[in-house]
Amino acid sequence: MTSDQTTDSPVLAVARRAREAAAVLAPLPRSVKDAALLAIADALLARTAEITAANAEDVAKARAAETPESVIDRLTLDDERIAAIAADVRSVVGLPDPVGEVIRGYTLPNGLDVRQIRVPLGVVGIIYEARPNVTVDAAALCLKSGNAVLLRGSASAYRSNTALVGVLRDAVAGAGLPADVIQLVPGESRESVQELMRARGLVDVLIPRGGASLIKTVVEGSTVPVIETGTGNCHVYVDADTDLAMAVGILLNSKAQRVSVCNTAETLLVHQDVADAFLPLALAALAEAGVTVHGDDAVLKAAEGSAATVVPATEEDWETEYLSYDLAAAVVPSLDAAVAHIRRWSSGHTEAIVTTSQAAARRFTQLVDSTTVAVNASTRFTDGGEFGFGAEIGISTQKLHARGPMGLPELTSTKYIVTGDGHVRGGVTPTVGGTNG
Repeated sequence: MTSDQTTDSPVLAVARRAREAAAVLAPLPRSVKDAALLAIADALLARTAEITAANAEDVAKARAAETPESVIDRLTLDDERIAAIAADVRSVVGLPDPVGEVIRGYTLPNGLDVRQIRVPLGVVGIIYEARPNVTVDAAALCLKSGNAVLLRGSASAYRSNTALVGVLRDAVAGAGLPADVIQLVPGESRESVQELMRARGLVDVLIPRGGASLIKTVVEGSTVPVIETGTGNCHVYVDADTDLAMAVGILLNSKAQRVSVCNTAETLLVHQDVADAFLPLALAALAEAGVTVHGDDAVLKAAEGSAATVVPATEEDWETEYLSYDLAAAVVPSLDAAVAHIRRWSSGHTEAIVTTSQAAARRFTQLVDSTTVAVNASTRFTDGGEFGFGAEIGISTQKLHARGPMGLPELTSTKYIVTGDGHVRGGVTPTVGGTNG
């Protein structure tokens, strides 16, 4: 331990150790990193009882605090879920290693060789809520991409995360890597989060994963660069030219297949020319799925006499990420009006159009500025696994560095390797030591 570390807070101390470990990890070949990942998968299975015992304490505490069952479900780990997490780690082993990939390479007219290659970000801090599976997912993806990781989960999962990180650290150390490539940020208070957010120079990037409040706090309060993973106020627009059955199917899947995730649809927009035909079908299907519709006047009128649960929409509904069996709905006069609504209220995550018109699909994809625009497909496909990335660290709704589902390449930066043969700029190569003869 260096002298300046002795005066560090516990948070800064782990950040310094992570930085040292990152320097060791960055140049290691894929084979070494993959061996450590396999060791992690084996250790999770071998120490399942230890992990579930710690998790049971978190679950009991959550129940005593009358935490909603939906949150408790995300918090809970059992043998089956741990086995699935271990399988996910093994799947990361099979993914290509992005480190060292040549993004572009060329030789200049003067003979200089220029290559831009992928390199690890360095030290990645993850600030996240509830789900302890994120602890393992984030650690595995960061390790594979050559990054040290600092994990700051919620206080509600502190015992689970402590047990998991202990297993992970033992596994990577047993595989010959520094244990400090994976660390849990100490503390359960907001102060430890604030300190991590201010560890500029020790932490290279922060990635918040959670609700709008958490993300806003990190983005607005951090001096460390942040990759903003956004909330999902996603839209489904049903165009004037559409296949009604397809539109109902896509709407139901987008809204009701799984309501508690960021790629769930939260708003339905229907072109006025197809509203009379589409809304009765959609409202009946939504009612059967248990969805409450927050509708504008046209939707309320269409719902008269139906079995659907429809309440008047307020201004707040258009900007709400419900994460529940609720859906805002409106009838719009045109595709351009739908785009204007999306541009005003969307969080920039995912928007879908259902149409049989190529011209409408082309205009919608050109005008909508979100990370993902789906044509005749569910919003639920915006996911690293569904996109073929194998895994994701989150879905970025910003425009810098990474946008959309973030896989292994998005956990890297780049650097340029410039190779010459005595090249100097603005002149000729000097002759060292004069000439002979």
